[in-house]
Amino acid sequence: MAGPPVVIWEQEVQPLLRYKELIPRLEEALGKFSRRDSAEVIQPVRTTVPLQKHSGFLGLMPTYMQNDGVLCTKLVCFYNREEGSTLPATQAAVVLLDPEYGNVKAVIDGEVITCMRTAAVSAISAKLLMSPEAKVLAILGSGKQALSHYNVFTEMFSFEEVRVWSRTRQGVERFSQSVSGPVTACVSVEEAVKGADVIVTVTRCTEPVLFGQWVKPGAHVAAVGACRPNWRELDDVLMKEAVVYADSREGAMTESGDVILSGAEVFAELGDVINGTKPAHRGKTTVFKSLGMGVQDAASAKLVFDQWKAKASQS
Repeated sequence: MAGPPVVIWEQEVQPLLRYKELIPRLEEALGKFSRRDSAEVIQPVRTTVPLQKHSGFLGLMPTYMQNDGVLCTKLVCFYNREEGSTLPATQAAVVLLDPEYGNVKAVIDGEVITCMRTAAVSAISAKLLMSPEAKVLAILGSGKQALSHYNVFTEMFSFEEVRVWSRTRQGVERFSQSVSGPVTACVSVEEAVKGADVIVTVTRCTEPVLFGQWVKPGAHVAAVGACRPNWRELDDVLMKEAVVYADSREGAMTESGDVILSGAEVFAELGDVINGTKPAHRGKTTVFKSLGMGVQDAASAKLVFDQWKAKASQS
């Protein structure tokens, strides 16, 4: 008989996840997903339940990786909060199950996993698609995702300047005090992105905030916010002029307002580039539309659980 599930809280997850170990796992998972081999990954598009009273949604993100023996689902609530709200924009938990017996093996706080795996996949997109001479990084947004993106991008790459923009001065000040290196605070989006080689959008915006006329030709954009069919961060000009990549083609065509409302074509998934079946157009303006996938959570949760077991066996 199986024992009770392990519960791994947020403060325990943080030291168990490190980007140098997480990124190779995520690259492998993205490649497996894009091969569409049911023995590798079975992952439906995220199911959402509207929470109309609270301007939010409950998302269910199941994944089965047969060859790896991983059965996992994430439950995530995400909200369209008003500016200045003290309530969280997202809350998540990841559940690991035994695929043979069906019992729950672990319940893992999903906040750190969501922040780190999302930022790590954006960094993978930059590794594959940005110019090798990239010098300036611009981050639009100042919340948890902005911080996690700053951490992994400055760990992986050597930018000469990092700029940040937020809707509020307090947001920029809070972000600047939270990071370990210098940042340039910008008062407008245009100021932040003008001449930038890499642009990360991690905002709560539901209407376009980044316009193609401001974006340098050949820049790479990692678009992380706007995860609903009627929400947007990028305008039509940028979406139609750029070569668009996604984590999941089906996810982008179902969930991304930036893709759906602009009519832009998804050229490839990141996994296609990793697998060598589609090219990386480094010389062109590129957009990576990130929606987040269950397979990313599954790979991250397995890493956390394996690290937790190894630590427990030593104590």
